[in-house]
Amino acid sequence: MSNQNIPFQVINWDIIAKTNHPGEIGNSTWQTLQFAGLRVRIVEYSAGYIADHRCQKGHIVHCLEGVVISEMETGEKSTLTKGMTYIVTDELSSHRSLAQTCVKLLIIDGDFLKYQP
Repeated sequence: MSNQNIPFQVINWDIIAKTNHPGEIGNSTWQTLQFAGLRVRIVEYSAGYIADHRCQKGHIVHCLEGVVISEMETGEKSTLTKGMTYIVTDELSSHRSLAQTCVKLLIIDGDFLKYQP
C-alpha cells in the first residue's frame, strides 16, 4: 500500500479527457484519475456492451446510471442498477461486464484491494 497522501481536491469530471476502450461488442469510455496506488474512474458503456475480457482485479463499482450485469466465469450473473455498488478483492472472482442499455459507473481500484492470503 502506498503511503502517499492525496490532498483535498474537487474533481470536475467535465474536464477529464475520455479514452476509448472497445469491448467484444460495443464500446466503453474512461475518465481516469491516477494516484499512487489508487485509480478512480468514470466509465461509460454503450448499449449492447460486452467486455472483451474477464477481469480478476479488485474493484469498488458504483452504478450512477443504467443497469450493468457482472457475469462470473461460472455463468452466475449479478445485476447493479442506479445507486447500487459491488466490491471485490483482487483474484476472488473472474468477472466481465455486460450492458443492454447505456451505463455510467464510478469505479475505484488500487493497492488496498490486493489479495491477502
